[in-house]
Amino acid sequence: MKSWFIYFKKNRDTALLSGALLCLIIALLKPTVPIKHNIYTYLLIADISQSMNTVDMKVNGKPSARIAHTQQLMHETVSSLPCGTKVSIGLFAGNSVAALYNPIEVCENFAAIQDTIDHLDWRTAWSGNSRIRESLYGISRTIRSFPEPAQVVLFTDGEEAPKLHAFNTKDLTNFQGADGWLLVGVGSEKGEAIPKLSDKNQVIGYWSNESFALQPGIAQISESTLGTRDDNVAGANDRYISKLDAEYLTSVAKEIGAKYINGDNIHTLLDAMKTQKPARRDVAPFNLSWVFATLAGLLLLWAYFTKHPIQQMASTLRLYKKEFKRTHLSHNEASIAHDNHFT
Repeated sequence: MKSWFIYFKKNRDTALLSGALLCLIIALLKPTVPIKHNIYTYLLIADISQSMNTVDMKVNGKPSARIAHTQQLMHETVSSLPCGTKVSIGLFAGNSVAALYNPIEVCENFAAIQDTIDHLDWRTAWSGNSRIRESLYGISRTIRSFPEPAQVVLFTDGEEAPKLHAFNTKDLTNFQGADGWLLVGVGSEKGEAIPKLSDKNQVIGYWSNESFALQPGIAQISESTLGTRDDNVAGANDRYISKLDAEYLTSVAKEIGAKYINGDNIHTLLDAMKTQKPARRDVAPFNLSWVFATLAGLLLLWAYFTKHPIQQMASTLRLYKKEFKRTHLSHNEASIAHDNHFT
């Protein structure tokens, strides 16, 4: 041990720089150790039914559709999740949910996930209606198809279309597996008319009240299955006003053991997600690259410090002080010479 200390003392800089290089090489190899910890996996589901095109939200201070606000929330959520978290993006329309891919790690696939969110569009919907209660069973089936458990965050305005009545209200009494799910309400309580858009995303009119009128039960059930749409355009005084149905979503969340929050800002959402239970607890690799990279940086700093850093700093300050006085004196002498010249 004494011989190692003597060698280090004589070859201090070489030893420190060699140690820093070794740590950097180890960091590049991305070493890991198995550690048991909480694993967070999320299925972020966006409602892409036509009511989500209603312009009653704001993004960056400008009036925006609910789907645009949802995209903004999802972007910020993914950006805030720590590395190691896994995310899948899902779509909801009609009475079913589709996951676009199995959960993937956020840091390694950050650009791909954000690109998926950018391309959320009502035109990809396979049904013109939205049956939130029935879709919950679809979400449960989707979760079970994943290779690992996941928590659910569903972004929706709570609009059931066609409207519910005794014949088409799905019973959720025996629904299980929604412990920890989040229902995020998107929209305003004031509400606005739902725009009817062309396949080129141009407004051609607005949905009418007739589109949401109560119909015989069998007709509504058939329509929810087939996904037919009412092509009538509302007149000036016949526009259906769509609002965030927070009361209904709160009721649904209570029925299935989930939690409802208003998605008016990202902080409320992130705080709620922090209270969600982890998807599972298991042994997973813990990356040590940052540890060795930090150690390499410290060794480099140590190599460039002298044996007596305080004395060196004091000496440097004295040199700066002496140089300042010399420069100031030279400036004064130049000023006096200038004044004498004109005198």
